[in-house]
Amino acid sequence: MADQSLSGLTEQQAKQFHEQFKVTFSAFVGIAALVHLYVFAINPWF
Repeated sequence: MADQSLSGLTEQQAKQFHEQFKVTFSAFVGIAALVHLYVFAINPWF
């Protein structure tokens, strides 16, 4: 049980999850930034 993490994942599984999470999060932030720029271009608030 000493090798068990709080999540129940092995170190290799945690690394795989983290790599996928980084890709997904980066895509989400990129799309959100593009949408914000688009909305600002269409309807500037100042």
